[in-house]
Amino acid sequence: MNPDADITPQKIVIVDDNASLVDIYKTRLELLGYKCFPAYDGQQALEVIERERPNLVLLDLMLPKIAGDQILERMRASEWGKDIKVVIISNLNEVDAPAGLRDKGIEDYLVKANLTNDQIDHVVDQILKPEDQTEDVSLETENPNTPPLDQ
Repeated sequence: MNPDADITPQKIVIVDDNASLVDIYKTRLELLGYKCFPAYDGQQALEVIERERPNLVLLDLMLPKIAGDQILERMRASEWGKDIKVVIISNLNEVDAPAGLRDKGIEDYLVKANLTNDQIDHVVDQILKPEDQTEDVSLETENPNTPPLDQ
């Protein structure tokens, strides 16, 4: 029995125009107990983030309608979005990304091509897990510090 089972799950908004990638992240994170809300363009992202007030936003930079850096800027300028945690997940290396992202208070910057299967789990867990939680929530069985056997 999990004594914390009645606690409301933490909310994550996943913003990416690649629906398959959103589905993968959503599936993995919901299996870990998070409640996920997808957004596929910048306008939708702002609407969902403002409505849901999530604990975390996974934010792509290259999006239709409104770019990710503009979403972050609008969040930080608003009362509802100024304190929401954000992780940038982009195809751009950080040096090629718009300047000043870290100054706007992001938790982390991840490059999609460099992400391993369970890295998203660990990054989210590091940011959102309660300080007194000690168990590993990874869906993978191997040690996260051990490279995959097929490499």
